[in-house]
This record gives sequence, C-alpha cells and structure tokens, in this order.
Amino acid sequence: MLVLTRKSNESLKLGDDITITVVEIKGGSVRLGIEAPATMRIFRKELYDKIRKENLLSANVMEDEFAKINKSLGPK
Repeated sequence: MLVLTRKSNESLKLGDDITITVVEIKGGSVRLGIEAPATMRIFRKELYDKIRKENLLSANVMEDEFAKINKSLGPK
C-alpha cells in the first residue's frame, strides 16, 4: 500500500485521467473530490464490496439454474 500525506486543497494523480483532491479535513473525517472520466464508476469500498457479494450470489443461483435446465434438456 502506498501511503501519501496531503494537506487541504492538495491533490494526487492516478494516471492521466484521475485527480483526487483533499477538499476538507474536519475532526476524524477527510472529504475528497474526485475528477475522473464519466465512464468510470466510483464507489465507496463498503458499497463496492456489497455489490460484488450480491453479484456473486446472483451468479451462483444462475449457474445452479443453468445446470438444472441443461440436465432436463440433455439426452434421454
């Protein structure tokens, strides 16, 4: 993990297209501004993890259902 120190209104670049700026530091919270292409999806990590978990659960159900269909359509 790369750890950087930034002050309020300072930024960092990720590649050519992404800029992250420290907007405000207040108490134990840091507000970040992110400039990125509109096609890039940006999520809080806890939300990303939840979406990923739900997608995996959905994929497993679909695989099970697909296997049942294949079995029922297979050679008799």
